[in-house]
Amino acid sequence: MATNYYDITLALAGVCQSAKLVQQFALEGKADEEAFNTSLYTLLQTTPKDILSVYGGHERNLKLGLETLLEQLNGSTEDITRYWLSLLALSGKLEKNAQAKSELARRIQYLPTQLEHYDLLDEQMLANLASMYVDIISPLGNKIQVKGSIEVLQQTSMHHRIRACLLAGIRSALLWRQVGGSKWQLLFSRRKIFNMAKQIYSSL
Repeated sequence: MATNYYDITLALAGVCQSAKLVQQFALEGKADEEAFNTSLYTLLQTTPKDILSVYGGHERNLKLGLETLLEQLNGSTEDITRYWLSLLALSGKLEKNAQAKSELARRIQYLPTQLEHYDLLDEQMLANLASMYVDIISPLGNKIQVKGSIEVLQQTSMHHRIRACLLAGIRSALLWRQVGGSKWQLLFSRRKIFNMAKQIYSSL
C-alpha cells in the first residue's frame, strides 16, 4: 500500500500546531486564536469524511502547524520537539490501552451537548477538555513538562488551555497513526514529509 504523505503530513502538522500553541500559552499567556480554535475543533470531528475536514476543511487552518513542522524537520531543537514527540509517544500508549480509549471516546461524545450551553473557547469548556487530558492521558506515561513563564504557569486558566491543546495534540497524533504515520518515517522519510509540508504551505 502506497504511503499517503499528504495525510501523514497534515496530521503531523496538527500535532505540531498543538505543540506550538502549548509553547505560546506557556511563554506569553496567549496564543494564535485561529489556530487554537482549529485545534480544539478537531476534538469534535468523530466521523470525518477525510483528513482535511478534521481541520475545518482548509489547509490554511494548519498554517501555524505547517510552519512549526517545517522548522522542526529543519533541525530546530527546542521545547516544541519534546512536546510533539511526547504527544506521538502518548498516543501510542493510548492506542494500546482499550479502557482509556473507550473512556476518551465516551467523554468526547458529550462535547456536543456541552456546546449547547458553552462556546468552544469558554472557560468551562476548556476546563472540561483539560480534565479529560488529566484523567485519561496523563496516567498513560511520563508527564509532559511544560516550560514557560512562572507567572503564566501559575494561572489555572492557562493550565486549562495548555491541557486542552495537549488533548487536541493527542487527537492529531491518533489521526497520524490511523493514516499510516510511523516513527520510521520520521527517521527515514523526513525529506518526503518536509517537501510535502513545503508544498502545502506554499499553496496557502
